[in-house]
Amino acid sequence: MSMKKDLINAVADLEEEKALTLVREKIENDITPLEIVEQCQLGVEIVGKRYSDRTYFLSDLIMSEEILRCVMEILAPYFPKEHGDDGEIDIVMGTIEGDIHDLGKNLVIYLLKSVGINVYDLGVDVKPEEFVKGLEETGASVLGISVLLTFTINEVKKVIDLISESDLRDEVTIIIGGYPVNQNIKEYTGADYFETDANNAVELVKDILEENF
Repeated sequence: MSMKKDLINAVADLEEEKALTLVREKIENDITPLEIVEQCQLGVEIVGKRYSDRTYFLSDLIMSEEILRCVMEILAPYFPKEHGDDGEIDIVMGTIEGDIHDLGKNLVIYLLKSVGINVYDLGVDVKPEEFVKGLEETGASVLGISVLLTFTINEVKKVIDLISESDLRDEVTIIIGGYPVNQNIKEYTGADYFETDANNAVELVKDILEENF
């Protein structure tokens, strides 16, 4: 079995020590942080499927998140510095008020960090005003709003309306992401882009930042 599948399976099977050992071996073999995070992501996707099939439980989802957190601690010193070399924040991210899901958001954050993008994470259940405050405090040019529950879509619109009222709208590119988002929701909320795939979201953010530099 290849090392790639070994790591995917270790994460999927929630074998924390094995997964972390494999991550260290990959670093020694000059595998990039992005490749390692992508393999972990595939493992987490399997965890999600097993949860949907009811062979895994909520505690298993939490365990997969803990494994990802430990992986990121190992990888952090090896992140490239493509943007924000002076410590500037590139993107502010958070899960909208009323929603406490963060696995998808965190996966995107880990992928962004693995390619050298500086992220300011507001966490979950974030009030609209806190998104605006985060942008004002960091000066970030990109905002990512995660939304997994359809009844919180109106809160996303409130965020974007508040940003417009605060005269930040022309300075910030807004991306919404999550299971329920689509073109209609993008237009309703006033977001600039929507994305439902973590890897595509990373490429989108990279493109936006490159345009800004």
